[in-house]
Formats: sequence, structure tokens, C-alpha cells
Amino acid sequence: MSAFFIHRPVFAWVVAIFIILAGLLALPELPIARFPSVAPPSVSIGASYPGASPQTMNDAVIGLIERELSGVKNLLYFESSSDTSGSASITVTFKPGTNPELAQVDVQNRLKAVESRLPQAVRQNGLSVESSSSSFLMIVSINSTRKHDEQELGDYLARNVVDELRRVPGVGRVQLFGAERAMRVWVDPVKLIAYQLSMGDVTAAITQQNLVIAPGRVGDAPAVAGQMVTTPLTVQGQLRTAEEFGAIVLRAQRGGGNVTLADVARIELGSRDYTFRARENGKTTAGASVSLSPGANAVATAAQLRARLDDLSKALPAGMEFTVPFDTAPFVKISIEKVLVTLCEAMLLVFLVMYLFLQKLRYTLIPAVVAPIALLGTLAVMALAGYSINVLTMFGMVLAIGIIVDDAIVVVEAVERLMASEGLSPRAATLRAMQEISHPIIGITLVLTAVFIPMAFAAGSVGVIYRQFTIAMAVSILFSAVLALTLTPALCATLLRPITPEQHHKSRFFVWFDRQFERLTQQYTWLAGKLIQRSGRMLLIYAVLTGAVAAGFSLLPSAFLPEEDQGYFMTSFQLPADATMDRTMRVVQQYEQHLASRPGIDVNQSLLGFSFSGSGPNAAMAYTMLKDWKDRHGASVAKEVELAQAAMASAGEGTIMVVMPPAIDELGNSAGFSLRLLDRSNQGYGALQAAQAHLLNLAAKSPLLAGVYADQLPPGNSIQLEIDRQKAETLGVPFSAIADLLVNATGSSYVNDFPNAGRMQQVIVQADAAARMQLDDVLALRVRNNDGKMVALAQLVKPHWQQTPLQLNRYQGYLAARLSGTAAPGVSSGAALKEMERLGRQLPPGYALAWTGQSLQEQGAAAQAPLLMLLSMLVVFLVLAALYESWTIPLAVMLVVPLGLFGALTAVILRELPNDVFFKVGLITIIGLSAKNAILIIEYARKLHAEGSDLTTAAINAAQLRLRPILMTSLAFTLGVLPLMLASGASAETQQAIGTGVFGGMLAATVLGVLFVPVFFVIVVGAAQALQRRYRK
Repeated sequence: MSAFFIHRPVFAWVVAIFIILAGLLALPELPIARFPSVAPPSVSIGASYPGASPQTMNDAVIGLIERELSGVKNLLYFESSSDTSGSASITVTFKPGTNPELAQVDVQNRLKAVESRLPQAVRQNGLSVESSSSSFLMIVSINSTRKHDEQELGDYLARNVVDELRRVPGVGRVQLFGAERAMRVWVDPVKLIAYQLSMGDVTAAITQQNLVIAPGRVGDAPAVAGQMVTTPLTVQGQLRTAEEFGAIVLRAQRGGGNVTLADVARIELGSRDYTFRARENGKTTAGASVSLSPGANAVATAAQLRARLDDLSKALPAGMEFTVPFDTAPFVKISIEKVLVTLCEAMLLVFLVMYLFLQKLRYTLIPAVVAPIALLGTLAVMALAGYSINVLTMFGMVLAIGIIVDDAIVVVEAVERLMASEGLSPRAATLRAMQEISHPIIGITLVLTAVFIPMAFAAGSVGVIYRQFTIAMAVSILFSAVLALTLTPALCATLLRPITPEQHHKSRFFVWFDRQFERLTQQYTWLAGKLIQRSGRMLLIYAVLTGAVAAGFSLLPSAFLPEEDQGYFMTSFQLPADATMDRTMRVVQQYEQHLASRPGIDVNQSLLGFSFSGSGPNAAMAYTMLKDWKDRHGASVAKEVELAQAAMASAGEGTIMVVMPPAIDELGNSAGFSLRLLDRSNQGYGALQAAQAHLLNLAAKSPLLAGVYADQLPPGNSIQLEIDRQKAETLGVPFSAIADLLVNATGSSYVNDFPNAGRMQQVIVQADAAARMQLDDVLALRVRNNDGKMVALAQLVKPHWQQTPLQLNRYQGYLAARLSGTAAPGVSSGAALKEMERLGRQLPPGYALAWTGQSLQEQGAAAQAPLLMLLSMLVVFLVLAALYESWTIPLAVMLVVPLGLFGALTAVILRELPNDVFFKVGLITIIGLSAKNAILIIEYARKLHAEGSDLTTAAINAAQLRLRPILMTSLAFTLGVLPLMLASGASAETQQAIGTGVFGGMLAATVLGVLFVPVFFVIVVGAAQALQRRYRK
């Protein structure tokens, strides 16, 4: 094939130009992301039942829905949570590969089947079904530079911004931290008693007198004969202002003096709810969080969101402004930019190495032209496969740079050697060289691509990571091989010039370099012969190194992905169960004062009433962004987290946890591990709390763990109102009347809607604040009996103080406790997971642990890794066996693999890095690269032996001849990954994780490989021949 392109170089360029065009056309279409979508698809269900307790939500809502969900197709697991705010959420997670849109439709169909059995209030508020990430992409705030209060800000955000953000492609969910307007009817129970009225009378009157009326038309068809005019009728059935609602008649009296709503209630245009409050850098604001839909691109979605905000800002009222206090997209862009810089640095270093060895610009230009073409071809294939430009694919390209130029270097070096040694013309030398090296190029390509095949079949999130890397690496290598057999020989035949003695190596530096390299080659040749003579000792050393590899794997701590400085951190506040929002506010303000004193902090967004642990007045969450890396002056996320945690240690108010974000946002809400403690034997909430306390106590004593905590709201005191049903019947009070009284007075009752500035908003009835602050206020409420008399609630109920859950969590239908934590400093996440499992085995019978989020994926990745490595080595062995029609040659090649693994393990151990996913990817790469160097020597030694040389001579001559291309290609690759190993700034941890192992592995595979490969060849082939002779006898 190469001869065809040597004689037709234009044809070779046409092929290359087609590849270039495909890559250039694909480049603008490729989305940019930090990681591909790796999390299993999930669907979230939300329900609201104002005033309901967690137990009520658990029994009347969650339990019914969960039983219906149990048969959903491709279900992986589901978990739910309910709290005292009357809200419940159920997250349904499906197996990887499930279509998220079909999954959402399936969930909606299941909800339809059970919706009629849910409480009326839940149906009235509606069930939400969303498919989105659990973490936030962005938080949008609206601030006031004038005297707009938080109610005005929240209403504007709800009216004009939230729906606009929801319509942006890629947005899965928008959560409002504020509230839109509502007509609030604050009833005074004392005045109700004075007028002998009840809360039920109030809601009934509003229902009857705030109506949507469609009166029709005068003269409408069918009309009498001769009717010539038709006119529409209009009636103002719905009320619009607080004054109009105040005029609602509660009791009409003859002779005038009607009792109106204004006589018994304070009516105002207030907020729909007062659950959340938002603050930005210590100032009151209103905010909305944005989460991605499954598979959406973070960078593209964030850009469109900012563009939409720019459009919306043009219509903002005077004194209002938008800000984005939290955004994860900048780190994604910076990460990709850093890897691009690393890619350019790698290419520069590789080309410098090529120039050092090839010593002519023409020779160096050929690989420099071929490498970008191979990368562009890879981009085209990625676009066809639906992949993105992300950290994984970019890492694949960085590692591939050294491999891509290898094939071109081998061709150019072979052509240059033949022109120099035999005086051949460029075309003749190229034809001769391609006859010699085409087979090794094809063999190396097959090996380097085959080694990644098993990675494509890995399951779970780690499988997605492996596949992204595999595509980038394998496709780049394939394009490199194609170009090495087509364009590279065409360029050699046309660009190179014949070598004459006076032209050859004129530079003094290059003369010195070649002399030193020749001396090195002679010393190496002598050493190779000596080592072959001492093959027994070499095998002993090899056995020691192989044993060190086994020991290294057992000692190396495991992890999933490196924790990175992503430019922000989060803080969760859990105050005592009885804490009010004002009390929570004081703690948050104390925290904000600490942040204001830190010069590296850019902006902080505090959300009161909300946390990932649960919502309530005693909960809060803070998102803190650091300044850009270049403006920090020594600050880092890890340092700020440590200082913030120390600053709040003396707060003395509940649990305050300052945490880093997870490595992949889709797989959790914070770094560290997350798990569920399951009550499999239904022993109840109290017993589960005792088991949780026991487990947390054990974790606190473990030196391997740090900061293990209950990631949920703690139990708190509540007042159980025990209704005396017999006495209620005796007094003629219907049980439903008592229930309605409590719902309307101490809870809140959504009655109906009213038009307000072009938007339908709710009318909500509730007792005024002063009438529900104490238990006596509640007991003083009155309900009407069947005789029309008012009966005090104190006559019908008996209050009891008791401790009850403020939040109930379930996992797979079992009552569960949510736990989170981190490994102790210097301890890997894998060791922390094993320690928690050990502690879990000390729990009483009937309890079990279940991993979730990133921890669940880490467990799966650890289980798959050994099998993937063994399969990769087996595939390489089988490919070599088929290629060389031999079992011995592949064995001689594969024996070098442990040497590369030894170098990789040594490098990561010295840098105290764990055995994470990126290290495993590097190990798979090292398997292929170790085999590549061995192939170059063994394939040529096999040829020399077939031509009549003895094994030792063949091995020594092959090693001598292949030393220069091996060192050149290996040095090019090793220096190409050096920028990864030495990376700093954004995304440095990830680059170091993959670069360190590959650098050390390639270094060892080269230095040790050139010493051991000739020995392996002589031993393996010699042993095989001896066996064959014995078998023939």
C-alpha cells in the first residue's frame, strides 16, 4: 500500500486533506464539557402538603408512590425524603444507558395511576416530575440598589425570570429561593370568636365570592329571528386588591352592619411562602438555582443562561440588577484551556526531541505535519460518535501525541538511516524502509488499539470514563498508522534530499550528540550481551520486580477520582431542631463575617431554609466562590475549607460542615463518601436513630475517618395533639371540622387564585402570627359544632410533648438514615469505604449499609479494574499471537509489561497518589506502550534469526539497531506527558493523576525494557525450540 502512495503523493495529500476538512468541520460542533455525562439517569418527583408532618407525608404520599414505582422498567434504586415544611421528594435512579426521556414518561404514567389516592391538598398543589442533576450548575440572584424588599425581588424573579430560565435548552430544574406574591389573609381568632365565626366560614366565603365567571353573550346563537346584534357580557367575579378581599361578606345582617373579612382579618399582598431567604455577600436578595437536564452540556447551557439574563436585564425596573454569585462553568472552561496548553506544551517537547534525534528541519517537519492531521481525524470521529471535548478525551490526545509521532518517527528514521548508510535516493530509501517497517507499524498499531478494547465494555460510570478515553486514544493511533503508511512515506519521498558525506551532520552540537549516542549504543550492545549470558540473574531480578508490583498494588491506597480545586466550596448548616430562621440567620451572618475577612474569597451566596440535608428554618446552605487562580495569592479551596471549618467550630450551634464539591457534580453534592443506613427489619425511627448514633460513635474513634456526620435534619420536640373523638361527638363537633381548623389556622390553606398584574396568584388563609406563637394560642382556637355554637379546641384535644423526626428518609422502601463523611488526612477514599463497611458489620442485626452517588461508582470501579487489566493483557497477547503466528513471540513481548507497571507504581507511590480511575487508565496505556518497545526489538530479532543468525546474535543486533528509534520515540512520549505530571493551577490534580503513572511507567518500560527484552527473546524462543526438538524426538 505504501508504494502506491510513494508513487502518487498527490493522492496521499488528498486523503490527508479530507481528514483535515472533516476535523475542522467537526470542531465547532463538538460540545465542551469537563466530564461526559457519567451519572445514571434519574427522575425527581416533588410533592407539597402544607402543614403536614414528615410521618404524614411518609404514610399518605411517599409510601403510595413508592409502591407504584417498584415495577418501573430498568429501575436501579429510589430514595425519598420528607420534612416539616410539608414537602416530599422522591429520586428514582435508573440503570446506566436508560433513555431519560422514556424513564420520565414511565414515572409520570405510574404517578397518574396513584394520583387519585393522594390527599386533595397534594393534588391541588400538583406533583412535579423533573429529570435533572441533583447539583447546581448556577445560582442567579436579583439584587436591589434601592429600597426594593425581598418580597418584591422574589415576585419579580418568579414572574419574569424563572420561566425564561426554564426554557433555556439544557436546563432541567429551576428552584426559586424567594417567593412570588400571594393574597395573604391573616385571620385574628379573637375577632372570629367575637363574631361567632370559624376559620371554615372564612375559607367558604372566599371560595364563594372570588370566582371565575363566564356569563356568555346577549343575543348569541341560537337567536330569535331578526336578531341583528350580539354583545358579550362581563362580570368581575375575581377580586384583585386587598380592599376588595376585605369587603367579602362573612355574615349578612338585616338592616346593614354586615360582617366582612376585613373585620376579622388583616389582608395584604404578601409572599406565597416564607420558607427560604437568600443573601449575597451579606445583603438580602432573591435567588434561583439552575440544574442541568440529563446529558446537557454545562458550558453551553451556562453561556445561554447568561445570554438570556443579558436580554432580561434590559427590562429590569430601575434599581434592580442580576448577578451570578455561583457558576460551575468557568472551572470547566479553565480546565479545558489548561489541558489545551498542556497539549501544546507536549507537542513542542515532542518536536524538540524529534529535532534532537533527526537533526534536520525537513525530517522534523514530517512528523510535525502528520500529528495535527491525526488529531483532527480523531475530532471528526468523536463528533460522529456523539462525544464532547472534555478532560478525558483531551487527556487521550495528550497521551496520544507521543504515540502519534512514533510511527512517523520510525518511518523517517528508517529512511534517513538507509540514505546515510547505503546512499539511496529518498524515493528508493522510502520504498526499502516501508518494506522493513510496515509490518512492525501494523503490529504496534494493533497492539496499542487492542489494549483498550476491554475498557469499552466496563459497566457503570467508570465505563463511560474509560470509553471516552479509549475512543480518543485508539482513533488517534489508528489515524497515525494510516498516515504512517500513506502520507508519511509520500512526504519522505518528496521532501527529503539525498545525503552526501559533506552534508551529513554538519552541526558541531549534532556531531557531539551522535558521537555520544554512538558510544551509548556500543556500551548498550556490550551490556546486552553480558546480560544474556547472565540470564539466570536477570530472571531473579525480574521475579523481584514482579513481586514488587504485586506488593505495590496491595499497598497502594485506592480512590475513585482526585479531589480538585474547582474554585468553590459549600457549607451546610444544621441548627438544633427548634431553631427559628432568625436564629439560623445569626449563625449565617457570623459565617459571612469570616468570609469577608478572607482576601481570596470572591462572592458568597447563602440560602436559608434550604440544604441538601433537608429544608427547614434550622437549615441553611452557603456557596462560596474563590477568586480566579491568578488573583488568589496563595489561597486555595482546601485551605479556605480548613479555615472556615475552624472559624465555625466555636459557633456552638448545631452542625456546620464545610465541604469541597465532588469530583463529578452528577455523582453527589459534596466530596467524600455517602451512604445509607437501612432499617431492613422495620424496627422504627427510634431504633434507627440509636443505630445511627452507634455507627457515628464508632466512626469518630476511627483514625481512618474524619467528619462522618448525619446528612439529615436531627429529630426534635413536637406537640402531639390527641383529639378526644368521643368528646367531640358528644359536643357535636365533626372530626373534619377540627382538622380544617388546624390546617387553616396553624398550617395554611390555599383557597383559590386571583389575577395580579397579568398573573394568577394564590389566595392563602392562615391565622395571624400573634395567634399561633404559643400552645395556648392554638388551644384557644374555636370550632363550630352542629348546633352552631363555638367550642374551644382546648375542650377537644390533649397536648403531649414528644420527640419526633423533622425529616424522614427512605431508601428502596426502607426507613433510612443518610450519612456522609471524608477520609482522614493522608487516607484514601477506598480505605475509608472499607473502614465504614467494617464498622457497619458491628451494627445490631437488622441493619445494613448501602452506598450511593460517587461512592457506589467507586465500589464498582474497584471491582472491575483487575479484570480489565487481565483482559487487556490477554487481548494484546492474542493479537500478537495471530499477527506472528506464534505463541512464543507474544510471551516474550508480554514479559516486559510488569516492568512498565513497576515504574508506574513507583512514581505514584513516591508522589503519594492513590490508585484511582486515572491511574488505572494510565496502566492500560502502559501495557500497550511496554509491548510496543518490545515488538520493535523482538520482531527484528525474529527476522535475523530466521535469516540464520543464532539467538544471541540476533537479539544483540536487533537491540543495537532498534535502540535509537526506541529511545527517540520513548523520550518523545515521556516528555510529552511531562506537562501533565508537573501541572499546576486549575485541573492540576487530575492531570497529575494520569501523568505521573504514565511517566514513571514509560520511563521504566524504556530503561528496563531495553535491558530485559533481549534476554526474554533468547530465553523464551530458546526454550520453545528446545521443547520442539524434544517433542520431535
